[in-house]
Amino acid sequence: MSIWNYITIGTAVFLVFLILIQTRGASLGAGLGGGAEVNTTRRGTDKTIFQLTIVLVMIFAGSLILGIVL
Repeated sequence: MSIWNYITIGTAVFLVFLILIQTRGASLGAGLGGGAEVNTTRRGTDKTIFQLTIVLVMIFAGSLILGIVL
């Protein structure tokens, strides 16, 4: 197995975790069972998780492409 396979598997597992803890239209606290507030913008932890998810998707896609090419 090459390094790209390990990177792809690792990012895939972490992406599944990050996507599952995000709740559409609600804050992180509401996704875990509390709060009834509605926010239109992401703030704090929600924003960080969202941005980390985007970065991991780019790393995941890049590792897939490099795994195929190399």
